[in-house]
This record gives sequence, structure tokens and C-alpha cells, in this order.
Amino acid sequence: MNEMDRTQSDLTLDVEGTAKQQEETTPEVKNQKHKKKKEEIEKEIEELKIKLEEKEKEAKENYERMLRVAADLENYKKRSLREKEEWRKFANEDLIRAILPFVDNLERAVNHAEKVEDANVLIEGVRLTLQQLHQTLNRFGVSPVESVGKPFDPTIHEAMLVVETDQHEPNQVLEEFQKGYFLNDRLLRPATVSVAKLPKKEV
Repeated sequence: MNEMDRTQSDLTLDVEGTAKQQEETTPEVKNQKHKKKKEEIEKEIEELKIKLEEKEKEAKENYERMLRVAADLENYKKRSLREKEEWRKFANEDLIRAILPFVDNLERAVNHAEKVEDANVLIEGVRLTLQQLHQTLNRFGVSPVESVGKPFDPTIHEAMLVVETDQHEPNQVLEEFQKGYFLNDRLLRPATVSVAKLPKKEV
């Protein structure tokens, strides 16, 4: 291809490019482009509206769910408070029901004692009732503290009196004034006792 042919080819390409550029910038082409862009924007807006509606619906459902959970929690608190109060009132119902027969027996024993002169009958009746009462308490986890003849233990004994004697080991419990009790291995009440110690002259 000579120089003239190349020049003519370049001119042809320039003319075609110019014509194409003019064609793209015509009002009709511009309108089509504007319309297409507008449709894309409208479509995007429509999609955003749909997403916004979905999020609003989701937020509303979450809010309603939160209100239900809050109401359930409040109802649970009230119910728990009522149950706790009910339990506090009637927690010892079984124990009291088990003890009532012994109250009945003691009342009958007192009424019977007013009609008889033999006190031994009354004493035996009270002793038997007391024995049954201890057995019932034991079923509920109540057991007595061992005291007399045992070494004094400040964790379960309360010393009310110290007795000087050489007949017993020092620090030994001599007498029990009031019995102590455990409730399921926890100290319910200490035993009040007297405790031996060596006489001063022997010390």
C-alpha cells in the first residue's frame, strides 16, 4: 500500500468515526439513553422500597416479640413471687401435720392425769409420746447433739456452768441443761451444758 492509499484509508476511518459520533449524539439517541438510565434508577428505587418494607416488617416483628418476652418475664416474676410466698407459708406443713398427733396425745395425757392418782401412768404416757416425737423429727432430718460424757466442743456446745471435779476428765461435759439438735447435719441449736475442770488445788 502506497502513501496515498494509507491517507485515503485514514480519511475514511475519520469520516466513519465522526459520523458514528454524530449519530450517538443525536436527540433520539440521547432520549433513549436518558430513558434507559431513568428506568434503571426507578428499578433501583423500587428494589430499595421493597427492602425497606421488609426491614420495617422485620423491625415490627422484633418489637412485638420483645414486648411479648417482656410481658412473659413480668408474669414469671409475679408468679415466682406468689409461689415463694406460698412456699414460705406452707413449707413446714408436713412437719406440723406429723407433730399434731403428739399434741393430741399430750392433751389426752393431761386430761387423763386429772382423773387418776397414779403419776407413773402419766409419766410413762409422756415418755412414750416423747419417744415417738423424736422418731418423727428424725424422719425430717432432726437429730440430737451428743453431749453428756463427751469432750466439750464449742461448735456444738454452749457452756453454762464450769464444775471443779476430780471425778471426771477435764473439759468433759457433765450435764445437759437443754438438748441441742442438728438439722440434716447442720447445727440447729447448740446444747447448753456444764463442763468439768480440775480443782484449783490440783492445778
